[in-house]
Amino acid sequence: MKSARRLEKIKRVLSRRQDDLTVVLENIHDPHNVSAILRSADAVGVKQVQLVYDSEEFPPIGKKSSASAWKWVGRQKFKTVDEAYSYLRYKGFMIYASSIHPQSTSLFSLDLTRKVALVFGNEHRGVSEKAAAEADERFVVPMLGMIESLNVSVACAVTLYEALRQRLVAAQFSKSKLGELEFEKLLQEWTRK
Repeated sequence: MKSARRLEKIKRVLSRRQDDLTVVLENIHDPHNVSAILRSADAVGVKQVQLVYDSEEFPPIGKKSSASAWKWVGRQKFKTVDEAYSYLRYKGFMIYASSIHPQSTSLFSLDLTRKVALVFGNEHRGVSEKAAAEADERFVVPMLGMIESLNVSVACAVTLYEALRQRLVAAQFSKSKLGELEFEKLLQEWTRK
């Protein structure tokens, strides 16, 4: 009975995976931040995150801190921003970079029901100027306090939950976005985990 419930949960989760919503992590070095981002990505149905590590090493991810989210969210590595953006544009993604900049728009004015990649940068430097300048748009999470920015994992979670909210309103979770072959492939992979 327990395995039947697990299989049903896997099918339910896979049917809600959003292959048209992704996160790009640029040189985020704190393993706790990466783990928290993976947890948030899994929670809102992100199928895969993109990793750009050209000046930092990808940190070791602990099973405990990520709550095993690393098992359920795919990861694709890129050597440069250009390589990642070329891939995302080829796949039809709009690229929105989190960036404190005079020309940044509010998170809440973005249409996150589209095919979008959300870029978040290093804990100390933020998104690189190259990644921000070459994105389709820069955005900020509106803040009213004295502090100028949120922790990167919190900013990512807030942004992903705004995407979730918009997609729920647009009823985008009512039908699977995965093709039948991809669904079956992932189902086989996940049942072995």
